[in-house]
Amino acid sequence: MTQTPYQAVTRGIRISVEPFYLREKSDPERGYHFWAYTVAIENLGTETVYLRSRYWRIIDATGHVEEVRGAGVVGEQPVIAPGERFDYTSGCPLRTSSGMMTGSYHLEVAGGEAFDAVVPAFSLDAPDDVRSVN
Repeated sequence: MTQTPYQAVTRGIRISVEPFYLREKSDPERGYHFWAYTVAIENLGTETVYLRSRYWRIIDATGHVEEVRGAGVVGEQPVIAPGERFDYTSGCPLRTSSGMMTGSYHLEVAGGEAFDAVVPAFSLDAPDDVRSVN
């Protein structure tokens, strides 16, 4: 990750996210903007965790909210032992040139105890987006 990513830690699980705008997949004139984001899930704890599902809350600049739930991430349900990390890259389209995402991963430890690890809120901003302060 090239810049300081957004980070959150829940029960020894550090989640870091770095979003980046994909100009070549975007079509601003048609109201289509596309971001990719790289996520690192690091197990700083003492128990192996099993990533069972994900939850995303995606909000565009108009306030439109989309919620996404599903099994695993990018078609996988990774097992992350203490000291290990799992990285993946995914993407998100928006109708506006800015927005934000936040969410959580539903994790289980051996024995079946489950908890939700927070994905930090992160900003999706097109690099050429002009903003003004009101």
